[in-house]
Amino acid sequence: MRDFPSCFGESGVQVADSSGSSSRTTPNLVTCLYQTQLSGRSCVITITWSKSLMGQGFSIGVDDSANQSLCKVDIKPWLFSKRKGSKSMEADNSKVEIFWDLSAAKFGAGPEPLEGFYVAVIFDLEMVLLLGDMTKEAYRKTNASPSPSNAVFIAKREHIYGKRIYCAKAQFCDNGQSHDIAIECDTVGLQDPCLEIRVDKKRVMQVKRLAWKFRGNQTIVVDGLPVEVFWDVHNWLFGSPVGNAVFMFQTSQSAEKLLPWSSSQIIVESQLRSLGFSLILYAWKND
Repeated sequence: MRDFPSCFGESGVQVADSSGSSSRTTPNLVTCLYQTQLSGRSCVITITWSKSLMGQGFSIGVDDSANQSLCKVDIKPWLFSKRKGSKSMEADNSKVEIFWDLSAAKFGAGPEPLEGFYVAVIFDLEMVLLLGDMTKEAYRKTNASPSPSNAVFIAKREHIYGKRIYCAKAQFCDNGQSHDIAIECDTVGLQDPCLEIRVDKKRVMQVKRLAWKFRGNQTIVVDGLPVEVFWDVHNWLFGSPVGNAVFMFQTSQSAEKLLPWSSSQIIVESQLRSLGFSLILYAWKND
């Protein structure tokens, strides 16, 4: 959770990302956060999927509500030839086990597996988090019992790429419908570029006079829920030609109260107040 950016100023998103100076060096990462209960206290499980020339890998970290790390496991891409396995460790006098099987996993363009896999986090023999579609195999392998408190998907950060249109998928509530998000912005040679966002091919937002409104926020409605959209396209308009823009989608009834905070605080406070889900997209222009 600590590596989410501090991204809000008084008038909108303000993010500086130094992860790379060109699209050839930008990261191919997807980070997902899940809130759960361990020994009666709130904790966040962070899973980061990565993809590079070395292959695919992932890391799992468990933090308490004060952002203190309880444990972390890295499955490096160059070790990913071992596509199934397990690791065990101690955290606060309790046993944490992580099992994974990606030997038959199918991947898309990104680093996150789509199907044919499982990743399981076991805490004192209880399944506190289970990802993937191989549920029966996971329970058979781990001998774990279901946890009485299911993990809730609370936030996601993703790097997306394009020249004019940038696409991603979003699920704005736990176990809700998956939606296709398309961000369209043509800035090449235009004196008055326009930003447009579509959800499931339906236009839900349009920002004209973008040179004057390169940072801001606006509320859209998805699945009957208000979703606050924050954007920062300064780098696209005035920065490096291969710089990134940043978008954040926050399901929140009172997002204006969250503006002065860092996004990691937003994620924590959103869950304490049951305000919803956060999606942060880094949009990189391809060469």
